[in-house]
Formats: sequence, structure tokens, C-alpha cells
Amino acid sequence: MNPSHMNAGAPVSPRHGSMADWLRAKVGGGLVGTLAMALAIIIFALIIFGPLTNMLLWAVTERWYFPHTFPMQYGFEFWHRVFKPTGTAWLSLQYSLVIAVLTVMFCLALAVPAGYALARLRLPARSLILLLFLVPQAFPNIPVHINIARLFYEFGWHGTVPAVVLVHTLHGMVYAVWISTAAFSAVDPECEAAARDIGAGPIRTFFTISLPSAFPGLIASGIFVFLESLDEFTGTYFVGAPEITTLPMLMFRAGMEGNYQIASITALLLLVPSVLFMFVVERFLKADVLAGVGR
Repeated sequence: MNPSHMNAGAPVSPRHGSMADWLRAKVGGGLVGTLAMALAIIIFALIIFGPLTNMLLWAVTERWYFPHTFPMQYGFEFWHRVFKPTGTAWLSLQYSLVIAVLTVMFCLALAVPAGYALARLRLPARSLILLLFLVPQAFPNIPVHINIARLFYEFGWHGTVPAVVLVHTLHGMVYAVWISTAAFSAVDPECEAAARDIGAGPIRTFFTISLPSAFPGLIASGIFVFLESLDEFTGTYFVGAPEITTLPMLMFRAGMEGNYQIASITALLLLVPSVLFMFVVERFLKADVLAGVGR
């Protein structure tokens, strides 16, 4: 029997076709199917782009009151207020970038050797070690950060950049270790064996074969850590406030005070690097790297 006839009536799976084909197979063809698919696309677009559109409107709004559906006056006066030399946005941006970069450096300094060991050495509790890095995500953040803040108060670290970096590292290590382990697991062991056969030692093999091969995955790992640190609010609030104010804290304070224009502008500043870096991650983080997590 011809295989094409066997599959003629089979439903289209979203893994083997586009989402539109899957919707068409579920709701059928004709006018009803077309309307249902259009409605699904519109609802999906509203869920994704509705909040973004509202944020963009508030970012260029000067006057917008109930019951008006759209802003009554547009302008960039609030952009001037946010970025004026005497404002706090520039200082918050500097704090956010410095803390994020330091967090990436600290996480990768710990994750690269840990990821290589978990990927290449025969550790008896490898799965358990990887699971331990997920423990900080398994508990509510607020009680954890409150106890960390209490310890930092006792040691005199509260309100310092190193204290905030340590808290951000606690969350960033999940991405750093797991993706680094996957990146080193995707390195061809035969290339490492060939380097050892021609006389290269373990250290030279690591820096000439293993590390360059895993470098795209490590770049993606650093990007995830950077974005996690850039958006982190709870840990920074309990450990750094009021001495250190990052962009998420500035956005939260503006929103609680009803300054929706300033909150939207700050949110837009946080959104831009996230979108740009996601394109970079899509380029560097390939399927073979992700497959190495479960090995």
C-alpha cells in the first residue's frame, strides 16, 4: 500500500506542520474554519501585543485620563524627565548593567569548570548535583531573600553591589551550569581524544578543543544570566534597597506611585536588550547543545 494513501486522513501534528495547518485540521475547512482560525490568531496577537501596545502608548503619553480610550496628548516630556542629568534613571541603569556584567562573570567562572566536570567526568551523583542547582527555584523567593538579607545585615554587606551580585548569582547559576553542561556534552569526545593522542595535555586540550567548541553554548548561557540579572527585582529589593536602585526597582516604584509614563519607559529599556539578545541566543543555542542536558 502506498504510504501517502495511509496518511491521507491522518490529522496534522504541530510538530510536523505549521500551527495554521494544525488549526485547519482541527476546525476543518470552509468559512467556519477560516473564521475560527482568524479568531484564534487575533486572540493570540492580543495576548502578546496588547500589553506591549499599552506600554508603548504610555511611553509617549503626556495626558491620558478616564474615560478617554486613547491618550489626549502625546509627547516626550517624560523621556526628558527620566534621562535628565539630575534624575535617577542613569544611575539605576549603571547599577543594572554593572551588576549584570559582574553576575555573568561570576556565574561563568563557577559554571565553566562545573559544567565541564559534569559533562566529562564520571560523577556518581551527576543528576543529583544538577538537580541541586534547581533548588533555589523550588522555594518562594521572598522568604529566601528575607533570610539572606538578615545574614547580610549581620555581616554589614547590605546595600552593597557585591551583596546584590551574590543574590543574582544564586538565580543565574541555574542557567549557567545547566547550559554549560549541555554545551560541553555536545563537544565531540573524539576530537579531544585525537588531541590527547598527538601529545596535548588535559589543560591544553581543554583550551584548544573543549572550550572553543563549547563557546557558543557558553555565550548563550551568559546571555541568559545577564537577562535574569537585569530583570531581577525581589532579591535586589531586600538586599540592596535603598542604597542600590536598579531599573526594575525604579519601574516598580514609579508604577506604585502612579507614574505610568516613567514605569513604561523603564520597562521599554528593559525590554529592548531582552529582545535583541534572544536573537543572539537563537543563533548560538542549537538543538544539539540542548540535547546534551539529559545525557
